[in-house]
Amino acid sequence: MPREKPQGVAERAEAILIGAHGEQTVMVRSVLRVGIAGVCLFVALGGARGPVSSQVPRELAALEPGEWSLTDRDTGGVVRKICLGDKRQLLQLRHHHIQCSRFVVTDAERQVSVTNDCAAAGNERTDIRIETPRLIQLQSQGIERGAPFSMAIEGRRVRACQ
Repeated sequence: MPREKPQGVAERAEAILIGAHGEQTVMVRSVLRVGIAGVCLFVALGGARGPVSSQVPRELAALEPGEWSLTDRDTGGVVRKICLGDKRQLLQLRHHHIQCSRFVVTDAERQVSVTNDCAAAGNERTDIRIETPRLIQLQSQGIERGAPFSMAIEGRRVRACQ
């Protein structure tokens, strides 16, 4: 009596194993089914996703939108003023003009850490300590255009965006 044609990946693999080794494959078939089910579950739960540049740590939602002044803590000079609507602006200060892949390392109470991989442009790790919804301390370091950088910045909301 001819066997039915296998439909799925597991059934095809099982048919190949049975054809080659007869009935001694019962244990191998069980392991194969469990392995395929595990891979499917891993992919379904998002385990196969890499870093995504659209990731926004939940803790940043506490920050008030508006005009923020970013000041170098070492020199006291203003590094930049930004109209903070999209909180992702704070996560990528040195590579702000490039789309990078992002991995959220820490998203805990009043603390956020991310790494950005910007391919040939370099990489960046940013750590933010949220003191109040209007005041942050930011540390960033990495490589930009082949040269290392490190910066310590205080971010302060100063007013509504103009």
